[in-house]
Amino acid sequence: MAFHLLVLSVSAGAGHVRAAEAICCAARAADRRTIATHLDLLTLVPREFRKLYAEQYIKLVEKLPQLWSYLYSTSDRPSRDSLFGRLKRAAERLNTRKLDGEIKRLRPDAIVCTHFLPAELLSRQKGKGRSLPPLWVQVTDFDVHALWVHPHVDRYCVASAEVAFRLADRGVPREKIAVTGIPVMPQFAAPLERATCAAELGLAANRFTALMMAGGAGVGSLDLLAARLLALPQALQLVALAGRNAELLAKLQALAARHPGKLFPLGFTTTVERAMTAADLVITKPGGLSVSECLAKGKPMILVSPIPGQEERNADYLLEAGAAVKAVDAATLQFKLARLLDDPARLAAMGEAARRIGRPDAAAAVVALLSKVP
Repeated sequence: MAFHLLVLSVSAGAGHVRAAEAICCAARAADRRTIATHLDLLTLVPREFRKLYAEQYIKLVEKLPQLWSYLYSTSDRPSRDSLFGRLKRAAERLNTRKLDGEIKRLRPDAIVCTHFLPAELLSRQKGKGRSLPPLWVQVTDFDVHALWVHPHVDRYCVASAEVAFRLADRGVPREKIAVTGIPVMPQFAAPLERATCAAELGLAANRFTALMMAGGAGVGSLDLLAARLLALPQALQLVALAGRNAELLAKLQALAARHPGKLFPLGFTTTVERAMTAADLVITKPGGLSVSECLAKGKPMILVSPIPGQEERNADYLLEAGAAVKAVDAATLQFKLARLLDDPARLAAMGEAARRIGRPDAAAAVVALLSKVP
């Protein structure tokens, strides 16, 4: 008999969606009879609410990071009877009615939420007596926040033992918490040959290579960061991911023309794991999914532009584990990369630390637990 899994995400940032896709992929791989459906909750709400919830969040963390830091901190111990809490719940009830219809249509055997919003909505409904399948939550950062904690969640899957301890300290029964890691797509666990991946990008496989996946207001745009790193005296190659930003890609390509054989710009790609395989180090923002992918590949990191709150906590975890260093500005990035280039022993130790705490099988671990759901 087929097992139907429903995974709910929210596209406020890409990480929640990537975690959901990873769980669905692992579920199908574990049992071909499994029906795994991924729904982005924001596709089920009116456009006005979608813009407010997703686009305004991005603008807030990019333009007013200190305000976001304040909100993140003050909402960590919220009062459910506060005016803000009542208004938020009323808006969410008003704008997410289609979710009920999708659950009735799909009739899942279990629901996993990779974002706190659907978890809150469904926990509230269970509290009012609605019959729902087992409700699970996959926390997608190396941190836990009150927004993730709800009274009628049947299971929490978390990134680390520390997060599990802190979740239990908030009153969640320990038997409801599993340390699985943060799910990444299976290609990040697959063995790949560095020489093959380097050749695909036109790289010299034996030359030090840094993969750049981030740049922001706190450090600088990716093309300016790349220009600074190309000025280092050591021999290195840079692979810079511009994503869907055509203007940035054009700037990187113009810079690459002035530094032949040293800078390799890429636009949107679905094979980040191959670029990581060819790299010795990754320069990235510390988003939960991004760093989990790096850890799965055993890659040391230089962390830049963390969003106050959850990304700062992610950075703290990686720094304490010895898998990363942090650059607070462009000059620090240039300085720290130069230091690592001159200290291969430290770089190797960081890579070993990344492999030690990495959980490339996190999605499979979640699915293995789901297989025991009655």
